[in-house]
Amino acid sequence: MRFVSGAVIMLLAGFLLGVAVRPGPALSQRPEPKVHGVFDGDTMYTVLPPGGIPAITEPIFISGEDAEEQMSPDEMLMGILVGGEARAYSLWHLDAHEIVNDSIGGVPIAATW
Repeated sequence: MRFVSGAVIMLLAGFLLGVAVRPGPALSQRPEPKVHGVFDGDTMYTVLPPGGIPAITEPIFISGEDAEEQMSPDEMLMGILVGGEARAYSLWHLDAHEIVNDSIGGVPIAATW
């Protein structure tokens, strides 16, 4: 896996952008944080159960033209280049999911934020 610089990410935006995802649970549906314990005087909270942040397992990519209509010009992306094949992932989507399990050129990757 290779992470690329911001300049290369902007170049990748011309190829493929964005990931179609289901929205996460509404704030009212999320569980209240529970006290997990106290460590070195600091309270540790359990906010989400294991698996509480669903990974994107079947990303759907859109064209650069379609992404240009849907995304703001200053939206940040994470770009990955494997064997000459590029992917760009919206950090806005990764804020809600934190990981995309994908395959680029037959190589399995995990894009995580």
